[in-house]
Amino acid sequence: MLPARYCARTVNVSWSTLPPAQTDADTVALGLFEGEGAPAAPDGVGSLLDSGEARTAPKSLALTHADGKRWLLVGLGKREDFGAEDARVAAALARERAKEISCERLCWVSPANDPAVAGALVEGTLLADYSFETFKSSDGEGDGKGKRLAQLIICGEGEHSSAVKQAAVVGGAVNEARDLQNRPANDLTPTALGEHAKALGREIAGLSVEVEGREGLAQRKMGAFAAVAQGSEQEPALITLRYEPASATGPVLGIVGKAVTFDSGGISLKPGAKMAEMKFDMSGGAAAISAISAIARLGLPVRIVGVVGATENLPSGRSVKPGDIVVAANGKTIEVNNTDAEGRLVLADCLCHAVSLGAERIVDLATLTGAVIVALGSTYAGVMANDEELAAEVDAAGQRSGEIVWRLPLHSEYDELIKGKYADLDNAPEARKAGTIVGGAFLSNFVGETPWAHLDIAGSAWDLGRAYVGKGASGYGVRLLVELARSYCA
Repeated sequence: MLPARYCARTVNVSWSTLPPAQTDADTVALGLFEGEGAPAAPDGVGSLLDSGEARTAPKSLALTHADGKRWLLVGLGKREDFGAEDARVAAALARERAKEISCERLCWVSPANDPAVAGALVEGTLLADYSFETFKSSDGEGDGKGKRLAQLIICGEGEHSSAVKQAAVVGGAVNEARDLQNRPANDLTPTALGEHAKALGREIAGLSVEVEGREGLAQRKMGAFAAVAQGSEQEPALITLRYEPASATGPVLGIVGKAVTFDSGGISLKPGAKMAEMKFDMSGGAAAISAISAIARLGLPVRIVGVVGATENLPSGRSVKPGDIVVAANGKTIEVNNTDAEGRLVLADCLCHAVSLGAERIVDLATLTGAVIVALGSTYAGVMANDEELAAEVDAAGQRSGEIVWRLPLHSEYDELIKGKYADLDNAPEARKAGTIVGGAFLSNFVGETPWAHLDIAGSAWDLGRAYVGKGASGYGVRLLVELARSYCA
């Protein structure tokens, strides 16, 4: 076991109607809109705009001192073009500048009387404040990066304390997922991920967690999942989470995540270049667990069934081989013609399990195909669905959360590509066509008539490149899933 230093850190987040100068912040961030002049502020702050040192163009920053505080002016562009995602970006830029000046207590003056904007300022700040230093010998305080943020105050008109508090929970959950993603595979084993989920179950009221290993997979006839796991000495983990508040209404939402804690490709070995990044192949599972923990912490009145399949995919004398045929939990037979197309095997049995547990809507998340990166880059996650209403709900949740998706088609002609020669299905057709869609078409065989959406997050799970999430793990999917759950609470 590595000598890890797990030191979870929280930022005190609050809403205030006090003028910013009356808060105990050491730094105040003010947004500047085009054509509106300087906001109400102490003498000297407005002169930065008059002199041209401060500008209204998005991403521009200027700093001055007044009334014993630092004042950070942030360009926001045109008010009519400004939304929650712009607020996240502005907050992240302000946090980076505040970090350079060793800000410990930051106050943001909300540029709009809008709970979505107030919440987005919280998310952007917390996500930009994240760093992963668990395995470093120092805590980063003396490395020139500035002091840690201890307090964040969002102030303005109206009453947005609930939105701010909820955003703090969601931002914390995203960073929790990022911690899981960033941990190395020799530390975050399938068993360790299961232990993390069980710890959440003990901590959060109303959340129950069950973890099963190889014996459980065999008893449930999960031959596809078990085939991937058989090459590793590490015990696989079938993680089942349930959140069923008494006040819940609406359908049971199933959240399914792929958690291959390290993917070498198995016998169909990947190239060595960048193979270290395959510790991120558990990102869908991390997002699923952290989103469910956030939903439970928020007390949302929606019933959740979560299923996460955790395993390593390694070559050994026991590994599944190209050409082997395995049987999934629903009886479908699968030719394993490429052991590096293992995620769909794990998900196949996990989807069957979610259906058996009574999920009435299912969303799965997986770093499934490199093809989605070619198609969509890191801007969008790909989504495929067998239900128009659910597809629209996922898209709307993505728009609200800033984790946007682009729908790809499922058509009966794609089903022809995944037909097996010797079994029902082929996990990796030889024809290199529609790689991302073929993955979705394969998974559609394991949900029956249940409305289902598949999110391929291979391009979004790490190195997202946004201002508030740059290099490393992104926690992609947590915010979207929480927004989707909220949509079932109305």
